[in-house]
Amino acid sequence: MTKRRCPWAEGVEEIYVNYHDEEWGVPTYDDRELFEMLVLESFQAGLAWITILKKKENFRDSFDNFDVEKVAAYDEKKIEELRNNAGIIRHKGKINAAINNARVFMEIQKEYGSFSNYIWHFTDNQILIDTEENYLTNSPLSDKIAKDLKKRGMKFVGTTIIYSYLESIGVINNHIHECFRYEELK
Repeated sequence: MTKRRCPWAEGVEEIYVNYHDEEWGVPTYDDRELFEMLVLESFQAGLAWITILKKKENFRDSFDNFDVEKVAAYDEKKIEELRNNAGIIRHKGKINAAINNARVFMEIQKEYGSFSNYIWHFTDNQILIDTEENYLTNSPLSDKIAKDLKKRGMKFVGTTIIYSYLESIGVINNHIHECFRYEELK
């Protein structure tokens, strides 16, 4: 018997299927992983997610495995190195945003004890389930978080990016109800 998946993970490249089956929607509490996904989601803006998935290992190598302190300390030499790295998305604004956002991320860690505490406090540490199966691209929650992150100085964190981020880190379980991951992640 074949496992039923969300429609976007059916009949696609194996890298997409693996992402769906193993990562997407899994509740994430590790700050390094949360930072990684925040950076990757911001780099995805305007692009297909498959583009990011195919470059994910290059991003990890290029961004020091998303060590937030290292990224926050990047200088002009490192920015130029990243701009010349064909293994990642070489968008200067997104590269600069990743560095800026690392600094803001660290400020949030200081304020809340961890970024995980910050992001999960918006739902009182509960996983939200999209019972409508309506494939939203934003919500009042993503609006609120995006507004707060922007107020704190983050870039490339609009409501659509944040909604996608919340899905990817498991704050929102948006697997269709027939998907084998839906029940596993409730």
